[in-house]
Amino acid sequence: MKTLRVSLVQGATRWHDPAANREYYGALVRPLKGQSDLVVLPETFLSGFTNETLGNAETMDGSGIRWLRELAADVGCTVTGSMVVREGDRCVNRLVWMPPHGTHAIYDKRHLFRMAKEHERYGGGDTRLIVEINGWRICPQVCYDLRFPVWLRNRYDREAQRFDYDFVFFVANWPSARRHAWRTLLRARAIENLAYCVGVNRVGVDGNGLDYAGDSGAFDFLGQPLVELGAQEQVVTVTLDPAALEAHRERFPAWMDADEFEIRI
Repeated sequence: MKTLRVSLVQGATRWHDPAANREYYGALVRPLKGQSDLVVLPETFLSGFTNETLGNAETMDGSGIRWLRELAADVGCTVTGSMVVREGDRCVNRLVWMPPHGTHAIYDKRHLFRMAKEHERYGGGDTRLIVEINGWRICPQVCYDLRFPVWLRNRYDREAQRFDYDFVFFVANWPSARRHAWRTLLRARAIENLAYCVGVNRVGVDGNGLDYAGDSGAFDFLGQPLVELGAQEQVVTVTLDPAALEAHRERFPAWMDADEFEIRI
């Protein structure tokens, strides 16, 4: 693995206004050209976290995907975040992984936030996505997924002699009322999985009157912060060090004592 430059884009998503969000986030991302390998936007960055799915859903051949493809090509790095996508007769909260060459990958949010009735309006995914940049194996996740450690368990494949992933990140619309859980669980996922962990949240107040405190951050394999953001619009780039990660896994091989299990969907 080479070093990996990850940019956290913590913005105030405009409510139900895809055109305004494309302009807004484009202006935040374009200055990162040549400065980053991976740019991470918040969850549902084109609409805000909404249950009004039909009126705010994108399609995979629509303007949102085209814009994301053009943006990644412009800045010369992978750009990712989630959006509301309509697929047939259902909508999904879909993370789109868009490299600069335009061949994208997707991850549909597995765990749907029933307290906001997300499970009544969205379909859930059933497959974890692993992608690669600079030799890093990366696991993208969406918001509420953060609370489910079994789904996120980083297992070691003895035959392939590698971990499932080296770096996990979460895009989110995580309200300030539950900020203690957000900040605590990001650290826990890093520690227990012997991996770097990044969380990118939004700021501001959405159309439902919910306040978001940001608290985006990047954490090393010990849960120590590499960077922590405040409650305002911020764009910060952090560099992940592969040598430090490999040394920690060698020095503290907790994975060797992990329990074997299978996940049943």
